[in-house]
Amino acid sequence: MELLILVLVGAIIVTAAADRRGMQPALIIVLIALGVSFIPGLPQVELDSDILLTVVLPPLLYSAALGFSFPNFLRNIKPILGLGVAMVVITAFAVGAVAALLVPEFTFLLALLLGAIVAPPDAVTAVAIGRKLGLPKRLMAILTGESLVNDAAALSLFAIAISQIANTHAFIDNPLLLFGYNALLGPVVGVVLGLVTLWIRRHLRNPALETVQGFVVPFAAFLAAEHLHASGVLAVVIAGFVVGSGSVHAGYQTRLQERYVWNSVDVLLEAFVFAYIGLQLRFIIEDLREARESLVQIGVASLLVLAVVLVIRPICVFAMFGRGVVSRRLGEGMGGVQVHANPRRPAAARSTRTTKTRWARLRERIDNRPLTWQEATVVAWTGMRGVVTLAAASGIPVTLESGEPFPERSAIQAIAFVVAVGTILIQGPTLPWLIGRLHLHNEDEERYDHEQTERAERIVQIAAQVVIDDFVKNPPAGLDNATVDYIKETVARQSRDVEEMPDPDAHTARTDAFAALYRDVLLAQRDSLVENRDAGAVEDEAVRAMLERLDLQEAGLSSRLESRF
Repeated sequence: MELLILVLVGAIIVTAAADRRGMQPALIIVLIALGVSFIPGLPQVELDSDILLTVVLPPLLYSAALGFSFPNFLRNIKPILGLGVAMVVITAFAVGAVAALLVPEFTFLLALLLGAIVAPPDAVTAVAIGRKLGLPKRLMAILTGESLVNDAAALSLFAIAISQIANTHAFIDNPLLLFGYNALLGPVVGVVLGLVTLWIRRHLRNPALETVQGFVVPFAAFLAAEHLHASGVLAVVIAGFVVGSGSVHAGYQTRLQERYVWNSVDVLLEAFVFAYIGLQLRFIIEDLREARESLVQIGVASLLVLAVVLVIRPICVFAMFGRGVVSRRLGEGMGGVQVHANPRRPAAARSTRTTKTRWARLRERIDNRPLTWQEATVVAWTGMRGVVTLAAASGIPVTLESGEPFPERSAIQAIAFVVAVGTILIQGPTLPWLIGRLHLHNEDEERYDHEQTERAERIVQIAAQVVIDDFVKNPPAGLDNATVDYIKETVARQSRDVEEMPDPDAHTARTDAFAALYRDVLLAQRDSLVENRDAGAVEDEAVRAMLERLDLQEAGLSSRLESRF
């Protein structure tokens, strides 16, 4: 435990230093950990694979799903499924075929097991680099969506291969039926737990408890699905989608707390994972030396498998998505903003609107554009491996069902380690250079994003004006006309800034009326944003960005009011 804490603290320090110097934390952490692993007398930092899969992976996936728009996921569903499912299967079989030729001791099932382990890329580093360098939103959505899907496909292949090799009893003997069962029941578990989470939150009404409850969701979803022999990864992802979509109805404190808490969890876990990867090098070499007389064969096989992994992704990406440049204005046929006269009317009155239309519009807005060659090039080079590859390699059982040692376990782990570290060291440093040289710039997408932001701003402006007009017509008792006019003008002027709130340090009728009106305005703005989003009049991402602004406004207002006590 002490060593794990030291690893975590060291990873955080390296991350802070790398960020300050504009370097990639993942790359620097892995390099330093590789060197540290050879310190004489250093004990091995070893975690059970179940810990990596049930403690590290679920919160990382859940956090990504919370902040990812489901409509955006659906819009890019074709490239996401192509990369997250089809490419994982292609990579697994391609690596398996090559490994079976390179290592005579590998049966096809052992080679396929290796392929399943190294197939899923970890898009965490790529997404972080892309966000910093300003990748187009569509590419960010594709990479994020891929990272949420590919782990489930790879781990399902891994489980099938293990059951066939070890002769363990599978829940369903037919591999195809087992794969389909995992893919179908996992999301069902995620939806159920997501809805239960939202129901509990509506009754808690306590931001601290709601945030703490959020920590339980990814682990509960993963374990519940795995207990039912379904995909825990898909359960976590879908639960994150459901809770993230429903968070628009939570209190502003809950949304702000969750946003910053989960960002901190991401940084912590990612730093630890990359440090853990680097620290395994010496011990993997020692295990391999004990199992084999010569390391040359496995060394050559590792480099060739790494080459296959680096090459197969560009081939598949350009074959699937790089069919040329299509210039089409984004958002054609979207229609206008539908801001209703009373944005605060009860949910029951709104819920009968356009459920069918909403889903029909989502289907119609699936983005069928092929990637440009620049976009395809970036996607093709974002194949760094990470926590899933490491956890799966560690999860190979030591013995078979008969009690005999698992065949070629150390060789498979060694090759998987070389692939994981090799992709980080090769693609990690070159990806920022590649993005910079390609000069990715999409005027249509930027114009579309600007249009959506303007729509969201119009929605909140109209909603605010409705509430202010109602306040002027029916002012609180005890306020003269001059005070009413002053409050009206102040709220209208300061809807984006609470710095000029009147009399913040005193209990006056004017201050109390101002605060009450301001909160009514914020409530109306949120309700109108959500209603227009559900009606398909404005994009989910624009709504989330505007909700964050409103949350910060209310937090500022509450802070200034509380300072009076």
